[in-house]
Amino acid sequence: MNIKNFQHQELVIDHFTTTPGQSWCIFGENHSGIDRFIDLLSGKLTHYHAKCLDLPENPGILSFRAQQNVFESEIRNDDSDFLDRTDPGTLVREFLPNYEAHLDLLRAFALADCLDLGYRQLSSGQARKLLLLRELTGGTTTLVLQNPYDGLDEESCNELNYLLAGLPDRGIEVVISVNNRCDIPTWTSHLAIIKSGHLVCAGPKDQVLRKSDRAMTTGGTNHTPITAPFLQSPAEGSEQSEELVFLRDGFAGYGEKKLFAGLNLTLQTGDHTLVTGPNGCGKSTLLEIITGDNPKCYANDLRIFGKKRGSGESIWAIKRHMGIVSPTLHREHRIPGSALQVVLSGLYDSIGLYHKATSSERKTAGQWLAWIDLSAKADVPFRRLSFAEQRQVLIARALIKRPKLLILDEPTQGLDDGNRNTLLDLLEEVATRNLATLLFVSHRKDEYRPFFRRQIRLDAYAP
Repeated sequence: MNIKNFQHQELVIDHFTTTPGQSWCIFGENHSGIDRFIDLLSGKLTHYHAKCLDLPENPGILSFRAQQNVFESEIRNDDSDFLDRTDPGTLVREFLPNYEAHLDLLRAFALADCLDLGYRQLSSGQARKLLLLRELTGGTTTLVLQNPYDGLDEESCNELNYLLAGLPDRGIEVVISVNNRCDIPTWTSHLAIIKSGHLVCAGPKDQVLRKSDRAMTTGGTNHTPITAPFLQSPAEGSEQSEELVFLRDGFAGYGEKKLFAGLNLTLQTGDHTLVTGPNGCGKSTLLEIITGDNPKCYANDLRIFGKKRGSGESIWAIKRHMGIVSPTLHREHRIPGSALQVVLSGLYDSIGLYHKATSSERKTAGQWLAWIDLSAKADVPFRRLSFAEQRQVLIARALIKRPKLLILDEPTQGLDDGNRNTLLDLLEEVATRNLATLLFVSHRKDEYRPFFRRQIRLDAYAP
């Protein structure tokens, strides 16, 4: 790979060269221009000039955009309306036509028992691992990975590192991008740093790390959480307790595959709860049962806000008191609409805005966009935002209506250190002031904040 005098409105590269046998990590904060670098390698970037641009041919790409494309293809091919059951989507074995030759990789990624599951039945972490294996087994000589550790549990991260470390010896060039310094893998030989739209340094990793501490400082966006609209809720200081979730002997699974069983969970106001466990143990499924987005919500002994599921209650009446951020919700935001409209849609629990917002509602949505430092992109189509910007907009969407129960399924995916810590600081304010009760799924140990009053390890409830 050889890039010289590259000019784009969001990225400038004076000189960047790789040679066979090297493995590269590209580090950059959100909005640094790092996403444009991935777009360049993916062949998706336009309107640029370069004196020299020698890029890999047909690289294997695992990016947030590539994942979204697979999901949208699965939705287009969904035949549930013509079947007497839910269409599970493309089976894992069909993603890997020659899977018998790669059983060692399937076992290493804990996917060997998932061959007969459909793509939409996989957890977000399992789906990422599957798409990575598809690229690895497809004969590519260059593998480009955007934030490959997001959504993976610790064991899966270790397995991925072991696998990637050996690829250069097999003649496969590896380029990964990360937004967090702690995600820079030890096995990469070289490191490049992108900051404020410029590739500021590149070279052997140890040398770059020694010379570039200031370039890698992640201060985050200059938010002011203490004055955020949500923190000025009139409900502040209320001591009234309410049963939010009651689940007795809870269970979930797909077909013959059981995810968890025997789970007893009661959430009262202020019971801020962290849910952990390995990929595929049912964390996202548990949240979908609580939100009513999984049919097992009717099979379980479940009460939400004191009302038993299946007793004729309206799902919309229930969701009115919930704020939700999840990979599923993110994937399903495929409709046209600006960043401001997506935030406003949180007031109506809709994917897309189908109501005329009042001037007061638009002002409040604008305040939330200002808090996430995206005021300048209020009118930009949601789908043209970067993955991290989309995730921040969805967080504002969840908070705008001041919900009783805030359900967050790995909400910090795609966020850099600064933006992750800013969000967690806001959630700490929310928890401390009892403005909402948090139900939070995470794989990252650096997100285990003291305001969580309990932790549920869901793998402890495996059948």
